[in-house]
Amino acid sequence: MSVASGREATLLAFDYGEKRIGVALGNSLTRSARPLTVLLNRNRDYRFEAIGKLIAEWKPDVLVVGLPSHPDGTPHAMTQQAKRFGNQLNGRFNLPVVWVDERYTSVDAEAQIRERGGDTGQLDAEAASIILQQYLDELSDHPL
Repeated sequence: MSVASGREATLLAFDYGEKRIGVALGNSLTRSARPLTVLLNRNRDYRFEAIGKLIAEWKPDVLVVGLPSHPDGTPHAMTQQAKRFGNQLNGRFNLPVVWVDERYTSVDAEAQIRERGGDTGQLDAEAASIILQQYLDELSDHPL
């Protein structure tokens, strides 16, 4: 699933973690992403209530979920958890979910935050922004 041809779309991206979920916001017209927030992943009800509020506020057309894997591309335990999370997003909010390879995004996010002298508490949101920007850049490679 990709962004519909020829129209502006709002996207929310998620960097899923057992303790925190980074969230980023993006736009297909400007092809830009920015960190939005970090949600505590306390339990299923808490996480989906918080995500529901973000979806109600931003009204995204597409959800992007980072899919972690080992450096060689093979899946690991978090791969399955992120897949389950994305499938639950699709089921609960009836929005298309796009998967993006997120290898090294946390490392890149930490480097970018340090470079700017920013708040490392926003590391997960920065990682989500990198995931989303990667997706938007791929859209640029293939015109809508």
